[in-house]
Amino acid sequence: MNMTSTLIAPCGMNCGTCMAYLRDKNTCPGCRVEDPNKAVSILRCKIKNCEALQQGNLKFCFECDSFPCERVKHMDKRYRTRYNMSTIENLENIRKLGIRQFVANEKVRWACPNCGGTICVHRQVCYGCGRKSE
Repeated sequence: MNMTSTLIAPCGMNCGTCMAYLRDKNTCPGCRVEDPNKAVSILRCKIKNCEALQQGNLKFCFECDSFPCERVKHMDKRYRTRYNMSTIENLENIRKLGIRQFVANEKVRWACPNCGGTICVHRQVCYGCGRKSE
């Protein structure tokens, strides 16, 4: 499991658990890595391209005076509903625990109990052994 702080997006999404990062072909390097071959949806992401983040003073959305903004709330609602994961909760945990502890917790949270591989947040399947998460 290759999970590092560089895989935690400004919005609180753990790119290390994303199906675009985990897939075998045309993998995404994560939101923080500059790569022109990223999926168009990542390149056009309204949160990643937010003016406050683009100015370079902020690493995470929780550092913004407008947190949580409507964009973050919208994404959080979608992820809570579809994937049982909250980006706002992730951001609050990063603020409270620090990025290192958050990443350590994520390694445990998304580790397959069967093989130790990574469980995909979007598919709820381990990309190591194919085991369906409960």
